[in-house]
Amino acid sequence: MEQLDNYSSELMDLLIQWGPKIAGALVFLVIGLWVAGFLTKGFNRMMIKRDLDPNLRPMLRGLVGMILKVMVVISFIGMLGIEATSFIAILGAAGLAVGMALSGTLQNFAGGVMILVFKPYKKGDYIAAQGYDGTVHEIQIFNTVMKTPDNKTIIIPNGPLSTGSLTNFSTEATRRVDWTFGVAYGDNIEKAKGILLDLCNEDDRILEDPPVFVALKELADSSVNIVVRAWVNAPDYWNVYFDMNEKVFKALVDEGLNIPFPQMDVYVHNEN
Repeated sequence: MEQLDNYSSELMDLLIQWGPKIAGALVFLVIGLWVAGFLTKGFNRMMIKRDLDPNLRPMLRGLVGMILKVMVVISFIGMLGIEATSFIAILGAAGLAVGMALSGTLQNFAGGVMILVFKPYKKGDYIAAQGYDGTVHEIQIFNTVMKTPDNKTIIIPNGPLSTGSLTNFSTEATRRVDWTFGVAYGDNIEKAKGILLDLCNEDDRILEDPPVFVALKELADSSVNIVVRAWVNAPDYWNVYFDMNEKVFKALVDEGLNIPFPQMDVYVHNEN
């Protein structure tokens, strides 16, 4: 009975000593977690107000919420009298190990953040990068999904996309279409240039400003090459390009001009 009284007395002493501290720490933990959630929601409202990319908002919201909650938990541990330095060191070591194991993934994650923040391209843009070209279908945190013109799905990690060079064909409203057409040596070059210029002027999709440029480009091995440069609205690029190829072929043939092709003349000498 005396031993039970001793245990009761020691328990009462512990409660008197640690009770207020534990209760205060628990109150701090509850209030701290509520404040962390409130600040996280406020941060999310700020991102919406500043029209930050919707793909980036969930990731940043989760990251800020996690940091705030970790800070509250560390403070809670410190209020209980537990040495928080060792706990922080363990977290740091664990974070370093995870970071080294996921270095490639983290690089893609950082690249995704950079792409979503600085917007070198957006969904719907036609780009060429990392040896592929196609329309951006989706920008994810770790990867960018592209659709090629023949409907293939290309998935490219964001790390190389954020650090490498790429070509975005959709940032400008207009594009220049370049052609090179060859006629045979001996044909009337001025006539050929006039035909090409007339075909461009007849196409309403080709812009008047800047004007169409037609000039003799080079004297090649089998042909005299004429370059044509015209400006069009970006969505009309490929339609104009292919239509003009067909129109030029028909016009040159109808006007009696020759479309050359590589050929080799072989002379055989009979010594008998």
